[in-house]
Amino acid sequence: MSGNGINDRLPSTIFIPSATGNRIIDIYTEEGYRVLTELWLRSGWERQIYSMINWLGVPVGQLPEDLLMMQECIYNVRPNIIVETGSYLGGTALFYASMLELIGGGQVISVDIQAFERPQLAAQSLKPRITLITGSSTDPAVVAEVSAMIRPTDRVLVALDSDHSRAHVQKELEFYAPLVTPGSYIVVFDGVMEILADAPKGSLAWAVDSPAPAIRDFLAAHPEFSVDPHYSRLQATYSTNGYLRRRG
Repeated sequence: MSGNGINDRLPSTIFIPSATGNRIIDIYTEEGYRVLTELWLRSGWERQIYSMINWLGVPVGQLPEDLLMMQECIYNVRPNIIVETGSYLGGTALFYASMLELIGGGQVISVDIQAFERPQLAAQSLKPRITLITGSSTDPAVVAEVSAMIRPTDRVLVALDSDHSRAHVQKELEFYAPLVTPGSYIVVFDGVMEILADAPKGSLAWAVDSPAPAIRDFLAAHPEFSVDPHYSRLQATYSTNGYLRRRG
């Protein structure tokens, strides 16, 4: 059918090379959506679109889709403590504090190895809801400091977004998973690095040295946690298989 609309200029199929020749995929199928999403993630990573997003004027370094899913997770779990590793400029800590304010209160404990200047964060009215801890997230002294701020009655959610090497994420999961309340989550960001290992701004080392293998190692040893695909259902996410729910 022909006409003057935009649909006449956009294809409904895409061609994917394979060992036996090009495969034709309908973009309106589930497989088509998955392929298009992966292509979008690759192209967006090249353009570093995650660096363009702010929350209340402060950079967050996350995809809008991931922020939206974290909002949904926080609303459903209703934690009063969110532990975050990887503060950077403080945008995600501010985002989590905003959500806690909306659902009735709570505290963000945010850990970063560097004491960044955060003038935008300091000016926010939500600052009292955020405790910043400077140090390595895998330093036992830092873990002890975080743990001491949590009471037995607290409902705790953890977000890991610091050093993305396999060994570091493995240590973080072992240290911080025990803090997670049954029914809540430890969320591991940037599992997408495994998918992007062969992208122009990727690294082939990511295929084995990134959060995704660390997640699999952790789940193999911790049956009390499992991947919840609900919060990755948009597929446009950097948190690939990253929402780990503690049973109970």
